[in-house]
Amino acid sequence: MKVIINGSNGRMGKAVNEIVSAKNNAEVVALVDINNVAASSTPIYENLFDFTGEADVIIDFSHHTVTENLMKFAVERNIPVVVATTAHTDEEKQMIKDASEKVPVFFSANYSLGIAVMNSLCKAAAKMFPDANIEIIEKHHNQKLDVPSGTALMLADGIKEIRSNATYNIGRHENGKRTNEEIGIHSLRMGNVVGEHEVIISTGTQTLSIKHEAASRSLFAEGAVAAAEYLITKPAGFYDMTDLIEG
Repeated sequence: MKVIINGSNGRMGKAVNEIVSAKNNAEVVALVDINNVAASSTPIYENLFDFTGEADVIIDFSHHTVTENLMKFAVERNIPVVVATTAHTDEEKQMIKDASEKVPVFFSANYSLGIAVMNSLCKAAAKMFPDANIEIIEKHHNQKLDVPSGTALMLADGIKEIRSNATYNIGRHENGKRTNEEIGIHSLRMGNVVGEHEVIISTGTQTLSIKHEAASRSLFAEGAVAAAEYLITKPAGFYDMTDLIEG
């Protein structure tokens, strides 16, 4: 498996590089980063289009603002792409969807297999307790830019698949009684917390808490590489963690 890492000089890009380089059946053929300072002997480029070699998959841990360039490159070169950035605009998400009609695209707000299982459990709980109050709390390090986290929104979106009339109250900051339809989403930023997500479902007579804690950022890189290995055998289409864990 020949891999291009987009966003290679970031923390996640470096973690992906280490994991791929340690595999017997995979190699990093190109690094791409706006900070094009070589961190290894692998060639590094400032722009994807500067790379003209062969590749089997792109793993993207760059920034959502490069989505248009990333999707254009993937389609023109017919290379599957794993999109592991967050905070995409609706327009950028549509670019990803459009590209998936021509090449395999794997897209998830979180590449933890544990989060994928958590998402499934939350949907099951929302279905079992249709009138329960649901709140989501997410904690991350103090350098994280997007609020709320893409994972918190992914969990909320999963619940909304069950509760189509759900609304999001992000960072509740005004006086007033919560509505029956709302899902509260709360963000904490402190220290070097890798990532914690908790979904609390309360009926008034009982409370269910579903929680995931990430101990190392490496788990996200591991998930992205697993997604890449899965993706290179697939036809054009839109894939996510549910597809991966269900085979």
